[in-house]
Amino acid sequence: MTAFAYYPGCSLHATAREYDDSARAVLSGLGHELVELEDWNCCGATSAHSLRSDLALLLPARNLALAAQSGKDLVLPCAACFNRHKSAAHALHREGAERTNGMRALGGPFLPPDAVRPLLDVVGRDVGAQALHARTQRPLNDLPVVSYYGCLLVRPPRVTQFDDPEHPQIMDHLLQAVGAQPRRWECATECCGGGLSLTRPRSTERLVSRLADQARETGAAAIVTSCPLCQMNLEMRQPRGKARIPIFFFTELLGLAMGLRQAETWWPKHLISPRPLLARYGLTGGSAN
Repeated sequence: MTAFAYYPGCSLHATAREYDDSARAVLSGLGHELVELEDWNCCGATSAHSLRSDLALLLPARNLALAAQSGKDLVLPCAACFNRHKSAAHALHREGAERTNGMRALGGPFLPPDAVRPLLDVVGRDVGAQALHARTQRPLNDLPVVSYYGCLLVRPPRVTQFDDPEHPQIMDHLLQAVGAQPRRWECATECCGGGLSLTRPRSTERLVSRLADQARETGAAAIVTSCPLCQMNLEMRQPRGKARIPIFFFTELLGLAMGLRQAETWWPKHLISPRPLLARYGLTGGSAN
């Protein structure tokens, strides 16, 4: 069993509890342990960078110092949290004022950039599609889906160093391994407007509406993401005048395919119920165990 330092971030302790629950359950079922980082703090992803540049560095830097003491890779399920911590790790390992100020304020040492990883990377590389396929007890019956990465997981590529920034594939491989049918589309890394959801809701609604329409055009019945802000925004901002498409966290579908008993507790937390879709594909009811 491999243990990772786990940073859930603010969303997974609040509006995205189903992501936290499914992430812990899936990794445990695959033989890996997520050890929540003790005394972690908010990374400031939503606003710190627009208020104070030093705060935008020092908030994630403190978590990187805590993770360094654990001696484990730091795993982050939230794309925004990953981006902030990865960016901070790069800054703190370059010579210059940011490194000097960080060392002065927090003392260091800090976790190196290659040890700051998104949860999707851990499942895709440390577990892999083949092992996931072997653990599948309830194949997803060719459920047609599209994989949505959003802006922050793959950009800027020189910092994130995660998959192809234009055509990422890792989520497709995992979903295909458990019996889903990922569809090809051109919007996998387009912005959903999550950062503008409260300040410019009409602009966000246009972006979300386009993504939902493009997903339907491929024949997909659901969108799958690994970002709590994207998931919430894609659920909240779909137009009310047409049938709304369900939005899953990738860990939820993996857990469902693995036959995890907890899966039925995740669906009530969604704003768009996925139960009718799952029933249509014969994926509701008791565990496969």
